[in-house]
Amino acid sequence: MKLAKLIAVMLLPFATMAVAAPAPAQYIIIDHSTTPWMDQATAESIWLKKPSAKFVKLYPAKKWGFLSQVEGGMDATKTCVITARTLMLPVRGKDLVFKPAKSATTFGHLSNASIEQCKALASTKLDEAVQALGSALVPN
Repeated sequence: MKLAKLIAVMLLPFATMAVAAPAPAQYIIIDHSTTPWMDQATAESIWLKKPSAKFVKLYPAKKWGFLSQVEGGMDATKTCVITARTLMLPVRGKDLVFKPAKSATTFGHLSNASIEQCKALASTKLDEAVQALGSALVPN
């Protein structure tokens, strides 16, 4: 019984360190897209893929936030055309300041597309724009 207590006492500092570790800061992410093609939740899920530790260190959430904008639509021949733009903006308080530090834009089209296929293209193009922005900020 004494051995179990001794082990528990020895492990206590490590347990409190794990609990006391700060949660990763959350970036401010604003999506300003055309409603049928992108929504805030989908945009956030694309943005919030695990950023590298180097990225978080170079661009802390208390100083930087992100804006995305997906626009486009379908014409009479069912051709879907999408533009996705991403911006890195400075944070002031709890808001973003529109002074882009870096941006990336992607374009895409798909012939004979359904609405679901056009939404999928919009997600793909936003993901590509987010990846391009990240690559420009933290080159390999």
